[in-house]
Amino acid sequence: MTSFRAAIPGLAACLAAAVASVAVSRVVPLASPLLVAILAGVAWRTARATTASWAPGVGVAGRQLLRAGIVLLGLQVSLVTVVGLGPATLTLVAAAVGVTFATTAWLGRRLGLGAEQSLLVAAGFSICGAAAVAAAEGVTDSDEEEVATAVALVVVFGTGMIVALPLLATVLGLTPTAAGLWIGASTHEVAQVVAAAGLVGAESLGVAVTVKLARVALLAPVMGVLAGRERRRLRALPGAGARDLRLPPVVPLFVVGFLAAMAARTVGLVPESALTVLGQVQQLLLAAAMFALGLGVDLRALATVGRRPLLLGAAATLLIGSIGLAGAVAIA
Repeated sequence: MTSFRAAIPGLAACLAAAVASVAVSRVVPLASPLLVAILAGVAWRTARATTASWAPGVGVAGRQLLRAGIVLLGLQVSLVTVVGLGPATLTLVAAAVGVTFATTAWLGRRLGLGAEQSLLVAAGFSICGAAAVAAAEGVTDSDEEEVATAVALVVVFGTGMIVALPLLATVLGLTPTAAGLWIGASTHEVAQVVAAAGLVGAESLGVAVTVKLARVALLAPVMGVLAGRERRRLRALPGAGARDLRLPPVVPLFVVGFLAAMAARTVGLVPESALTVLGQVQQLLLAAAMFALGLGVDLRALATVGRRPLLLGAAATLLIGSIGLAGAVAIA
């Protein structure tokens, strides 16, 4: 009970920010709630810093609420719809995620960044943005600064893609279907995909969201791989055999929940009316978690990280954008 009371101020702040972020997105459709929440957290941290009384609740929002939101995210993904994309599009999705993840993780180490930092950026840029970064935090040995840097990179480059991809699609003369394929296969956040494809048109929007959700479906296997990597790392530590280790599960619990939610959506266990309500709850939970993550972003500290993370973010964006464009042109 004491720990619950201690969490109330921070949780209340994060949930209030989430409600405000959703309200802003209703007034300004191009402003995604997750993006607004992250920026609000960064702005609050920069202007006022966080009070000590918020720390327990902010921790709950950044972990428990985030994982609950990721589980509910699975309700957006129907495997029937994903399989319906066809072999060519599924190959594009697998290439976009797999090649971008592996190359970004490798390039980050070549640039001199830590392995954990590189993995966080790789997860965020290849799968589903800040939610994937935060999910990867739970199965890696990353610290708060590394998470904050990866989230900031997702915000910066993903926001740029909202404007750049629709403009480039017009310049290149892509059909609405090709533009939707490109945006869905390349853009970092689900909300950023909606914003970018919405600028092209309704036909592109439907294609883009479906392709993006196919990328989201790969969150589970990628997190499973990272959990296995962390288990091997811990076992290899000096003296690991002589002491008890708290190894992460082979498949993290929130990943199991994500898969269960995806299965429930696929077989039609959840009625459409409930899906709408749960979608709104998921949006609030993830927005609260993003505000919590934003509170951990110290712009003054980010100014000292140097250009290497920016170079990695730019390279990852160009890579997944190139893969997405090549696949979209070939398929459409």
